[in-house]
Amino acid sequence: MSPKLIDYSDLAAKGINASMVTLWRWEKAGKFPRRVRISHLKVAWVESEVDAHIAARIDARPQRVAA
Repeated sequence: MSPKLIDYSDLAAKGINASMVTLWRWEKAGKFPRRVRISHLKVAWVESEVDAHIAARIDARPQRVAA
């Protein structure tokens, strides 16, 4: 089965509201999954990689100590 690809508008639905330039910078720095080029004007991301990135960011949050 092929991985599901999501486009830029689908990222906003997942709470990622960064510009295309910011996403490119994050990708270049290894801070966001790399895009897949669909055509010379269209890019997408592998949904499972984006979901894993979001889960890792949630897990990386500092744990709150109960008072």
